[in-house]
Amino acid sequence: MKHVFLIDPSAFSGQQWRMDGLLDTIGQHFRTQEKPDFTTVVSKFPREALGIIQRQADEAEGGPVRVYAIGGDAILFDCLNGIVGLPNMELAAVPYGAAGNTFIRSFGEGKAELFKSIPAVAAAPSIPTDIIEVGNTHALSGCAVGFSAAVVIKMRNMESGRRRSRGAGRIAAKLRRLLAGASFAFDKSIVARQYRILIDGKDYSGAYSQVSIVNAPHFGGAKAPLAGAAPDDGLLDVVLFKSATMLATIGSFRKYARGKLPSNCARVKAKRVEMHSDKPMWIQTDSEYLMDTSIAFEVAPGAAQIVAVDGLSYRGS
Repeated sequence: MKHVFLIDPSAFSGQQWRMDGLLDTIGQHFRTQEKPDFTTVVSKFPREALGIIQRQADEAEGGPVRVYAIGGDAILFDCLNGIVGLPNMELAAVPYGAAGNTFIRSFGEGKAELFKSIPAVAAAPSIPTDIIEVGNTHALSGCAVGFSAAVVIKMRNMESGRRRSRGAGRIAAKLRRLLAGASFAFDKSIVARQYRILIDGKDYSGAYSQVSIVNAPHFGGAKAPLAGAAPDDGLLDVVLFKSATMLATIGSFRKYARGKLPSNCARVKAKRVEMHSDKPMWIQTDSEYLMDTSIAFEVAPGAAQIVAVDGLSYRGS
């Protein structure tokens, strides 16, 4: 098997020594193997991993390749989209960085450190895992249309001219995003958007503040899991947030983040979700954001082989 390590350098910002230590650990482990076949690459910009993975797969000539996404949700998203459609590919999430890795929580709380052990991850088996097809893009944890995506997209547009900074600058950016979220809750074009929605062919059209299409229990920074959501059940969990007053909208998102279903929400199990709007919708797919007037989300059961260490499953044991 060929082992390809894709590293997001932002996960080691200001801590080059940690990345150097990780690279040493990888080298020491594989050089003890009889026929070491490994590559380490630092991904310098978004989506660069797709081309890297394609080249590594070509060199493997159809043989098995295990890709290690080292960092947070962004590099995992890139690596997922890099392996989709290629034969004999496996994907391992190796969580590093302040943001961590949301998908790892699908294996249970407090398991992240297990996935940082290179020998353990290299030796562990992989398990079939569902993914979400979103046009030519694929997501692992979940997608959302509406309020939360609008806040991020609008804030990114507002801050595009600002110089990115650390420390107090980052705290200020978080505060601006929090205040913007509260102000956007008054915007009916966001929290009371009319959508045409088909879920497995059934009409759910109406006014919603957000529609979440979830493949895993944790998505979008939720502190507590969405009970019953699992990335290996062949189904998506769709949560529809019906439009409400500003305070009710904010309250419903807070309740949802604690793992509870708000009273103004409907939850549906589905295989395919189609959404349309007269104006561009704010859309999140894992850690990526886009805008479009029409989009579809469909589950691809068992389409990815995800590495699970220590005999773990998506039930946390």
